[in-house]
Amino acid sequence: MTHNKKPKGYIIYEGASLIDGKPIVEIAILSSKNIKTGNMIQTYILRQDINPLEANKSGADVSICGDCPHKGTPHKDPTKKTAKNRSCYVNLGQGVLIVYKQYLKGAYPKVNGHNAIADIGKDKLVRIGTYGDGSAVPAYVNESLVSKSKAHTAYSHQGQNANTSFNPSLYMVSADSKADAIKAWSKGYRTFRVTNNLDLDANEILCPASKEAGYKTTCQACKLCGGASVKAKSIAIVAHGAGSTNFAGAN
Repeated sequence: MTHNKKPKGYIIYEGASLIDGKPIVEIAILSSKNIKTGNMIQTYILRQDINPLEANKSGADVSICGDCPHKGTPHKDPTKKTAKNRSCYVNLGQGVLIVYKQYLKGAYPKVNGHNAIADIGKDKLVRIGTYGDGSAVPAYVNESLVSKSKAHTAYSHQGQNANTSFNPSLYMVSADSKADAIKAWSKGYRTFRVTNNLDLDANEILCPASKEAGYKTTCQACKLCGGASVKAKSIAIVAHGAGSTNFAGAN
């Protein structure tokens, strides 16, 4: 007797990017072994039609990352797999590539509508944008995903892009300097700022799940990065992950 395996994730959006209209997909993976975040639902926003390594190297990842400065500079050097000087913490050759390959194999069923998407996140912790920017996807998708969740984390570089679904109540503004953060605070937004030092503003605290904070907790337990819906100080973190050596920000 054949038993169908339970899917490890679901497609919650397939369609045009709100950033540039190109075909993208958002996939919600149901569990995670990520030590920093803990066991949260992880969402990946990807180009449907381009391997994530090639999308980054060619600049086609603008569809899912917008103008994020951590993407790096596109090029055609055959000896390099990703964009030059990429400072993003996400390792594209690991989880991102695995999810994309599984997507191409048809491993993830598609769900549609508010109730079906909401049930995926029900009573769970949700991380919007494990890779990619959730604001590239229509608002109802991620709003539905977190509507019945215990809590969520979300980050976006699209706060200035009126064409996207950026919602300050849902997303932390990804700030790349203290000046960026101050501008966001003046609008009532909360920020997640990457820095090369520990010169924090009075309006910020150090990410409690970071190395510099002594790994006091996980994102799953902390729950502070839920946008302006969370009444707390903004968060700062020292550059980390795959591209940290290329991070040029001084503050």
